[in-house]
Parts: sequence; structure tokens; C-alpha cells
Amino acid sequence: FNIYKSYINVVIDNWPFPRRFTPFYFLVEPADTLAVRGASVTLNCSALTELSPKIEWRKDGTFLNLASDDRRQLLPDGSLLISSVVHSKHNKPDEGFYQCVATVDSLGTIVSRTARLSVAGQFMCFCGKYSKMSQ
Repeated sequence: FNIYKSYINVVIDNWPFPRRFTPFYFLVEPADTLAVRGASVTLNCSALTELSPKIEWRKDGTFLNLASDDRRQLLPDGSLLISSVVHSKHNKPDEGFYQCVATVDSLGTIVSRTARLSVAGQFMCFCGKYSKMSQ
């Protein structure tokens, strides 16, 4: 009986959890968005925690390397800005499924909902004497 009691005391004394609750959750998560080719688009993300979270973005399940990306940048609040959205018949690098990933070493990682970024394609305009096709 004494051995069992001693073991429990040791486990409790060395319990790895912090002494108080630390909030860590998303205030804003990215939403499905329709972008216009050539324009800028922002996918919003903001995490609440007392510590500074590391924010990263995944596209189609793969982490983006924003340090070497001329068109995509991480904003101070954690949002992702894509300038000059690229979209053509055979090249659609910006379309896809995005997730915001926030990490605090002492707390863990949280992953946002998945947001779909679509890019408006071509459309026909029959508005007047002549019809035009947008490029």
C-alpha cells in the first residue's frame, strides 16, 4: 500500500501540465473566397494566445515557403496576402485549399478550417451591340 501511495505522489509532483489554463484558439479562420485574376486577395487568420504563435499556411496539404515567394506574404495578424492572383487555362497556382496553422512550442499546434480559394474564370458578356469575351 505504501509503495502505491509513493508512486502516485511522484507522478502528481512531476505532472507536466501548466499550473493554469492558457487560451489558444483562432479568433478568425479563413473562409471560402472567390478571387479575380490579377487582383490581390487576403485569406484571414488570427490566433489568440498569451504567447506569440508561429503562423504558417498550407495549400493543398503542403506548407507554403513564403520566404521565397514574391506574390504571397504573411501579414502581421497571421493572414495570407496573395498579390496579383495568377490564373490561366493551364496554370492555376493560387487555386486550391488553404489552412492556417498556428504553433506555440509549449502548447502545441492548432489547424484552421479548410478554405477554398477559387479564381473567377472567363465569362461572356452580351451587353450591347457586340459580344465580348473577357480575357
